[in-house]
Amino acid sequence: MAASAHVAHVRALYKRILVLHRFLPIHLRALGDQYVKEEFRRHKSAAPEEVTSFMAEWQNYKHTLQTQILESKGQQLSSVKFGAELAEGHLKNFQDEQIGQLYELMLESTKPNNQFNIEEDTFSK
Repeated sequence: MAASAHVAHVRALYKRILVLHRFLPIHLRALGDQYVKEEFRRHKSAAPEEVTSFMAEWQNYKHTLQTQILESKGQQLSSVKFGAELAEGHLKNFQDEQIGQLYELMLESTKPNNQFNIEEDTFSK
């Protein structure tokens, strides 16, 4: 029973993050959705001690993003800054692979907005 409750909790967090991404500029949404999907998929069979840390960090991300979205209500999305500074102490807990992923994410997120060839659907039915 506890396993099914945990799965439901993970699934709810995952879905909530993807819903919050709908409020991001399209280039950040595409990048964020891809990253979230890969990370949750990668941690499906993680050890229990990793799962605790994983869930705590994604809960923090959800809370930060939700707060920033609510605070930015009424502002133009292009003027809103999303994200938070990563404390140097946090980096000490990262594995080399995670630091590499973080660096790649930073590079992708700071590219010009036109890196994605995604267009809003302007087709009306």
